[in-house]
Amino acid sequence: MASNSITNLFNQTQDTSLATPGMNRASFFFLILIVLGLGCGVSSFIFGHDKVYNYTREVPWGLLISTYAFWAITSTGLCIYAAISHIFGGTKMSIISNRMVWMSIICILGAFATIGVEIASPHRMLIYNILSPNPTSNIWWMGTLYGMAVGCMIIEFFGIVTGLARIAVILGTIGAIAEVLANSCLGGVFATLPSRPYWYGGQLPIYFLTAAFLSGAAATVLFNHLAYKIRGQEMSQAVKDGIKSAGKAMTLVLILYSVATFWRLIMYFVGGSELGRIAAAALISGPLSVNFWVIEVCVGLVIPLMLIILSRLQNTGMMATAGLLVLIGQFVARYDLIAGGLLVSGTLGWDNVPTYFDYVPSFFEFAVVIGSLSLVCFGFLLGERVFGKIFTQSKHH
Repeated sequence: MASNSITNLFNQTQDTSLATPGMNRASFFFLILIVLGLGCGVSSFIFGHDKVYNYTREVPWGLLISTYAFWAITSTGLCIYAAISHIFGGTKMSIISNRMVWMSIICILGAFATIGVEIASPHRMLIYNILSPNPTSNIWWMGTLYGMAVGCMIIEFFGIVTGLARIAVILGTIGAIAEVLANSCLGGVFATLPSRPYWYGGQLPIYFLTAAFLSGAAATVLFNHLAYKIRGQEMSQAVKDGIKSAGKAMTLVLILYSVATFWRLIMYFVGGSELGRIAAAALISGPLSVNFWVIEVCVGLVIPLMLIILSRLQNTGMMATAGLLVLIGQFVARYDLIAGGLLVSGTLGWDNVPTYFDYVPSFFEFAVVIGSLSLVCFGFLLGERVFGKIFTQSKHH
């Protein structure tokens, strides 16, 4: 009886128009990349993390931590916009909010997959997070709150699928609050390290929240555009209005984030510590300058803003391209933030320590990133195939 109920439920939610050989091939392709990419990460438990990843005692974090932060921050943004749409059902983005919830879950799973193969003993985190909690630790709060958030979002999505509107709204609200707090704690992990002046201070938690609003809006525009592209269907006016609202949010936060980025760098040259200035100089004219000026600023901020202006928020294709470029810029921005804080030694000036340490991600690190990206792409296609019919329903509040 239960199996019949589940079958009937999926019959009501699945989009059979996507049951095509092309979609199957694409899903299988991403599934292979997940196995190969994350498999490279799993190999670190066999050969040793120090052998597989290019981490050193001087540079203990790198590309995988920044990738984790990128997916976690993007998930937070999607969750916030979905919660706002669910609570205030009259918003134009409410019609696309179900897809936001699903992709928020998928993005946080991408983050968990990345961090799961980055840390040496992930099982200890799961066990001792419960058996030996440490409320004074930002990392403990971050892990606990993200775990709570993903649990709430899964139940929220179940409520959406089954029509339990009250459960969906309540759990969605709790999940969004947990995500915001977890995002704040993620920023706090870096902001409370006085030995790293480039991170230290109260600005990073707010900076991460701003990044969440930007990445969430960009992902909302991009995923919804792709959803209709793979179907070859025209959007309804209501969906276009929802994407337009997300585009407006992306434009506003893009400007705010650009200003925040400017002041974050300027502050190191008007009274900041010497190590902070040297780290900031790594982005402006040092080893990270190409990343910063070409990808983070031009690709991730300037060009998207120009595309949005040219589109006048009417051309969804141009807005989706802007969203994609924003996400690329945000990915590199997270890497620059992590690398910028670690490439400068805290003992600079002693014993001929170099100004900047060398760090180049290994093949295995890039493979894990591809694996996590493929997980998100596979999750997107799976959601469109299995739950496609509920992604344009707005009357579930």
